[in-house]
Amino acid sequence: MDHAPLGTTPIRVSRIILGCGNFGGIGSAPAFFGKGEGRDEAFAVMDAAWAAGITTFDTADAYGGGRSETWIGDWIRARRPQGLVLSTKTFNPMAEGADRGLAPARVRRQLESSLRRFCVERIDMYLAHEWDPDVPIADTAGVFDELVAEGRIGAYGLSNVDGAKLEQARAHGRFGWVQNGYSLLDRDAEREVLPLCERHALGFTPFSPLAGGWLTGKYRRGAAPPAGSRMTMRPGPYEHLRVDRVFDGLERLEARGDMAAQSIAWLLADPRVTAVIVGPRRPEHLAPALAALELNVDRAELAGLFG
Repeated sequence: MDHAPLGTTPIRVSRIILGCGNFGGIGSAPAFFGKGEGRDEAFAVMDAAWAAGITTFDTADAYGGGRSETWIGDWIRARRPQGLVLSTKTFNPMAEGADRGLAPARVRRQLESSLRRFCVERIDMYLAHEWDPDVPIADTAGVFDELVAEGRIGAYGLSNVDGAKLEQARAHGRFGWVQNGYSLLDRDAEREVLPLCERHALGFTPFSPLAGGWLTGKYRRGAAPPAGSRMTMRPGPYEHLRVDRVFDGLERLEARGDMAAQSIAWLLADPRVTAVIVGPRRPEHLAPALAALELNVDRAELAGLFG
């Protein structure tokens, strides 16, 4: 497994990052807390990832209402992995009706709760999970800087931001990387964020590389989505993909080989991409990501499949 520097931070990450957003829930949505993968399934995925050389695990305090961090912490205590790089995020509520945001006092409280769940004294990578319109970014950057100075976190970054917010944040703090969605079917990052990351030597660690399963061949033209799939549970972010242009591109991609491996390789081939976050629900789902590390693709050619 190759590793890469995370922008200009002192951190190195595996080029495939294990996304743990399905442990004990489906992301940060309280309606799905307690669903997703169970503890034993999460352990199996983490064991397989570690065995494959994936040394960076990404989660968020609110994933599964805290279950994701708790189970990662349980796994750390059981396995004692040497060299694990932990990444977590804060902003979203831990339960229905609970508080949210990036106010300094809340950031400190949430970090302390994450440290307890992980059973560690320091988290390598800490991110603002969303932009907080009610808290000046200078205040959030200030508490992040304090936490770095105290040795509680190694570096800090941003998630789910556009170019204007990234520039604003950079004016007030040492945000070292961005975690946004990016895939063959979601190329919004190319307009502003990726050019800014390149210009300012920031890391970029995209999530949703398979567009909620659309780039795996799971969804077929004219067919109902498989039971239990993202399109049966949280279809909103992907409804716009149910068009002939997308299905045409998917069919062309499938004709060339493993759709998921090609899609992840397309991301890894972009020199602006530090590492790709994948969220396997089973150990065997890691196979395409690992295959992508050895796959050479033509980025323009693959992008052209979708018009």
